[in-house]
Amino acid sequence: MTTIRINGQIIECNTGNISIRSANGATCITIDGKQINIGNSVDVHIEGNCGSIDCPGSVNVTGSVNGDINCGGSCDCGDVVGDIQAGGSIEAGSVSGDMNAGGSIRCKR
Repeated sequence: MTTIRINGQIIECNTGNISIRSANGATCITIDGKQINIGNSVDVHIEGNCGSIDCPGSVNVTGSVNGDINCGGSCDCGDVVGDIQAGGSIEAGSVSGDMNAGGSIRCKR
């Protein structure tokens, strides 16, 4: 089970690719094709493993990511089977693909 916490609101899902998009002050989360609309996103935490992540802000994942991460802010995560593209800094475990950051990159061991 994966728990996604955005501004204190909790969404639980079994697994999946997560897309978080902001437009006109509203945030839309898509998990495996199912859309959930919430208020403006500032604080995104994902507890558990998940698929690809596409997020306009920073993202924190306490599990592994089986896919790519594309975020507009910083990224703090476990192991990633894919690439990481971040507008801010990256702190990650093992990454099988490329990393591109607007800030620093730190690999956890």
